[in-house]
Amino acid sequence: MLQTPFYLIDKAKLLRNMETIDRLRAGSGAKALLALKCFATWSAFDTMRDHMDGTTSSSLFELRLGREKFGKETHAYSVAWADHEIAEAVGYADKIIFNSIGQLERFDNQSAGIERGLRLNPRFSTSGFDLADPARPFSRLGEWDPVKIAGVIDRISGFMIHYNCENRDFDLFDQQLGRIEAEFSPLLEKVKWVSLGGGIHFTGEGYPVDDLAARLKAFSEKFGVQVYLEPGEAAITDSTSLEVTVLDLLNNGKDLAIVDSSIEAHMLDLLIYREKAKLPQSGDHEYQICGKSCLAGDIFGDARFERPLSVGDRISVADAAGYTMVKKNWFNGVNMPSIAIKELDGSIRLVREFGYEDYASSLS
Repeated sequence: MLQTPFYLIDKAKLLRNMETIDRLRAGSGAKALLALKCFATWSAFDTMRDHMDGTTSSSLFELRLGREKFGKETHAYSVAWADHEIAEAVGYADKIIFNSIGQLERFDNQSAGIERGLRLNPRFSTSGFDLADPARPFSRLGEWDPVKIAGVIDRISGFMIHYNCENRDFDLFDQQLGRIEAEFSPLLEKVKWVSLGGGIHFTGEGYPVDDLAARLKAFSEKFGVQVYLEPGEAAITDSTSLEVTVLDLLNNGKDLAIVDSSIEAHMLDLLIYREKAKLPQSGDHEYQICGKSCLAGDIFGDARFERPLSVGDRISVADAAGYTMVKKNWFNGVNMPSIAIKELDGSIRLVREFGYEDYASSLS
């Protein structure tokens, strides 16, 4: 057995998401680009490449990774490109999407050789977290004034509109897309493509995929545009676990189990958004699962087991792909989890280990 901690990517579960993406692409005509900000573990790209149309990025390094490791269509977005990045970015990208009119004008000459887009902010979103809300007051994410955008419409061929966040509600998606159609119709009629971003939880249980496909197709036909989606979480949901081992047990008014991992270092989004990990919940024996870093709040959450835990027992933390491997860090010098893939025949293949040299080389 592999030494824990490690992220375990299950190909069979990943392929179930890919089949849903295939169904959505076929029914809608939309193209699907993997959002590397959520998942960029390129060892899994061979499993995903035949089911997706390319990648979308949020930085120069993500852009390069998408071009070199995934291939196919490559979209380049950044909240702000630096002068020293733009030439390299244009060299890797098929389309470059600017966050502001200022950036579009600043890099007009450098980007004239490829297709260009602009981020459009509709000033509403489905995010329940202020931290992740692109429509929060004074948001820096995209342009919203139709008059200003109309002044540069001849320089772009498309829009990126990212306003969904874990949106499981198709009716809400339908209503909000209708608002975009009503408010920005004159602009949408003048471009060739529109990316509706990510955050649509269409691989979730019970989601009406065919209704979404029909809605996207209708939008595409109404404006004569190629629709893009940028699934991140939807592409990898429920495909991966974080495998950990119990190192110590204690009771401080509650049964606690300390494991060889850290929410701060290995599942940071749970800490940021004050959410709990998806832990086993079967049985009468309850434990709080705690990380091994010195942070007092390094707690995965409460779990239940069929029998009392012992030191050396292994625990699987479910749904651990999104915003984990791309955010893992060296806090406390806790070793990063390895990355492994469970093949379709059930065998497990180790694809990456980390060690002291990785820790030391990340510093100076």
